[in-house]
Amino acid sequence: MAPKRPAPQNRTQAPRIRAEQSGRFAESLCCFWLRIKGYRILARRYRGPGGEIDILARKANMLVAIEVKYRKTRADALFAITPRQQGRIAQSLQAFAARTGHAGDMRIDVMTVSPKGRIHHHINVWMG
Repeated sequence: MAPKRPAPQNRTQAPRIRAEQSGRFAESLCCFWLRIKGYRILARRYRGPGGEIDILARKANMLVAIEVKYRKTRADALFAITPRQQGRIAQSLQAFAARTGHAGDMRIDVMTVSPKGRIHHHINVWMG
């Protein structure tokens, strides 16, 4: 009797794993870019009561929540952010500010990364 072969890995997980890896790469690239531009990275993948914020950074007295999107086009990336997600990010940003005693200004940015590594920083895209 032949030994049992392991069950094939779920094929639907492969695209999800690639997307996760691409997202992490894009976040790392954005953190590097932000540091060059004078931002201080406070947290990555911060989990607040509203949901996850990809990058929390500060520049001067401005607390910034940054949503990172890795897509072929900027338009695809910007349209990938739903109003519900915007609200959750704003809620988590406010919770982080309250927890850390931040009394300055806050904003929410979006950074888009293309497969070729091109970065676009969209400042103050929306407020919660």
